Amino acid sequence: MTIAHLLFLAAAAFLAGALNSVAGGGSFLSFPALVYTGVPSVMANATNTVALFPGQLASAWAYRRDFPRLPGLHPLVLIVVSLAGGVAGALLLVLTPQKSFDAVVPWLLLLATLLFAFSKRLVPWLQSRIHVGPGAVCALQFLLGVYGGYFGGAVGIMMLAVFGLFGIDDIHAANALKTLLGGLINAIAVVCFIAAGKVEALPAVIMLTASVLGGYAGARGAKAVPQTLLRRGVVAAGTVMTLVFFIR
Repeated sequence: MTIAHLLFLAAAAFLAGALNSVAGGGSFLSFPALVYTGVPSVMANATNTVALFPGQLASAWAYRRDFPRLPGLHPLVLIVVSLAGGVAGALLLVLTPQKSFDAVVPWLLLLATLLFAFSKRLVPWLQSRIHVGPGAVCALQFLLGVYGGYFGGAVGIMMLAVFGLFGIDDIHAANALKTLLGGLINAIAVVCFIAAGKVEALPAVIMLTASVLGGYAGARGAKAVPQTLLRRGVVAAGTVMTLVFFIR
């Protein structure tokens, strides 16, 4: 990998970190950037997870005072099922043949893009029609953990929807729980990916550093750019990347 490639990855990770801190969707930039520089898609996905997860843990710490009390459900239960799902998803990715993952990536990007684009309407619509209990929440969170460990695009939106179905109406409380569980899913996935040798070390370190700097810069300048404009930009990037991966 050339110096130009590494600089390109650093720029993509900086922007991804900034996006994640204010709107989400940073992986639409950082994951394709890794593939563009020649990293195989399975390894690119694993490396991308390593690069971006510290920002989630930092956000979880910032939200620590907003963690909600869950009626009839101890938070430790959700943590355990999330970690179990994250391990299962990460191992599934490690065991997925490269060609099979290449075939499914465009569809995963499409799913993530559609969820990001329509989440503002979809989540309230679901919340007004469906309510689930503690058992269903645990089952759904396990499945989201599997998806998060395997790919993870828009998993935060899915978690917010599930928490809403459980009756968590406070957006700050839901965001706090989502950020904590998402960070833990990625953290356990990172351990699995590193143990399996699926991480490109130098790009991961450079991108991790850049994404942390980008997250800080994004948080500092969050009010400078309207949220609507940011979301439209993320959807546009996701649409372009989805088309590129379908065509390639």
